[in-house]
Amino acid sequence: MKKAIIFDLDGTLWDSSESVCNSWNEVFGRYPWITRRLTTADIQSYMGKTLDKITPLALPDTPDELRCRVLRECVSYELEYIAKHGGVLYPKLRETLEQLQREYVLIIVSNCQVGYIEGFLDFADMHDLFSDHECAGGTGLSKGENIRLVIQRNAIDSAVYVGDTQGDLDAADFAGIPFIRAAYGFGQMNRPVSELSCFSDLPQTISDII
Repeated sequence: MKKAIIFDLDGTLWDSSESVCNSWNEVFGRYPWITRRLTTADIQSYMGKTLDKITPLALPDTPDELRCRVLRECVSYELEYIAKHGGVLYPKLRETLEQLQREYVLIIVSNCQVGYIEGFLDFADMHDLFSDHECAGGTGLSKGENIRLVIQRNAIDSAVYVGDTQGDLDAADFAGIPFIRAAYGFGQMNRPVSELSCFSDLPQTISDII
């Protein structure tokens, strides 16, 4: 049986909110008519959402056409910034993933733009640990649809999704697979689920599920 662990990225494997916040504020600063500046708490509240949902939250008082243009510039520059500054990897990330890789196929599915997962893998030097990844920016699909997609193309027999937001739980429900909440992340759940207080607890937690 081919078993997989499919991971969300932000709030699950790393925290890039400071880098994202700094890069977006740099872009905002290029436009004299934008006085708004974001905080890391703002960015964390956006994590897990697609760009069309983030845009009105980030620049609520800006006309649609202008804010879409600015936010497209933000997500583009964000990749350059993260390539230089990265994010905060959660404790014991590599050693835990190396342990899990012996038994499971490891995959990332995120609602990010194309290039963001690659930026994480470059910064963390973890291309060797993950067999596949997919994002909303690449397919235009929902997270649940992308989970189904990677399960199908990797011929996975059994899988679990690990994430930190309600949207992640909803995506796992849509895909029909179990969910584990990264309780150290950014979100809350609408019902009790299996939880991780730290990433290194995952091997024991998942053994009870798959």
